[in-house]
Formats: sequence, structure tokens, C-alpha cells
Amino acid sequence: MARRMVSDNEILEQIPAARRRAQHTHLAAVKARYDQPTRRLHVTLTNGATLVVPIDLIASLRRAADQELAAVTVGVAGVGLRWEDLDEDLSIGGLARVALGRQVLLRASGAAGGASRTAAKVQASRLNGLKGGRPRKALRRPRN
Repeated sequence: MARRMVSDNEILEQIPAARRRAQHTHLAAVKARYDQPTRRLHVTLTNGATLVVPIDLIASLRRAADQELAAVTVGVAGVGLRWEDLDEDLSIGGLARVALGRQVLLRASGAAGGASRTAAKVQASRLNGLKGGRPRKALRRPRN
């Protein structure tokens, strides 16, 4: 069976709809600006939240001049920030890691994954319940 070839025009026509769908399915930047008096980067996300990060927390930008920092632009699809004159890129995920810390993000993602309710998890929980639930922790006896 032969594959149907999609024309460049058909692809270009699909881009606006794909961008609208992406706004609802993943968190991305829509606007970024540098605040010179406070030396902070303000990034507005698709969900309306704003990340405000001191430039001193971003090692690759610490020594940059205010004029260079002010030239920040939002990258394609909002997944990153770009400083053309500095030849520097920073992903939104990387910015969140800088702002919140790696451990906080790992705990939050683990909690979100553990809280998800899938049919398989519900069934496993019920089967464990039929077995008497989680095993009790053994009491520790003091060593002599």
C-alpha cells in the first residue's frame, strides 16, 4: 500500500491548529522579559503563572550585561528562551529546576505519578486488599 504524500501547503495549513492544541497540552512560555533594577527574569507561562528568577541563579547569565539580558526572546513553541547575542538557550524545564531546585521537582513529579488512578493500579490495590493489605512493619527489638 502506497503512502500518501502530504504537500508543504497542507503542512503549513495544519500549523496554527497544532499550536492551539499544544497550548492546552503542555506548559510553555508565552512572554519573557528582563527586569533591570532587580536583575530578575520574568517568564509568563501558558497557564497564566509567572516564573520570576534572579539572574544570579543562572550560572551562564551571571556575567551578562543588562542590555544583553534584555534581548531575551521566547523560542519556538515556547519550550525555551533565547539570547541571540550571548548564543545562550535555556529551556523552561531548566529554568524551573533552577528556580525550585531539582529535589522539589523530583518529589512533585513522583507524587503526581503516584497519585494517578489507572485501572491497573485500582485492580492491584484491590488484590492487595484481598491479601490483607500492606504487610505490617516488624517491631524492632533492641540489641543486647
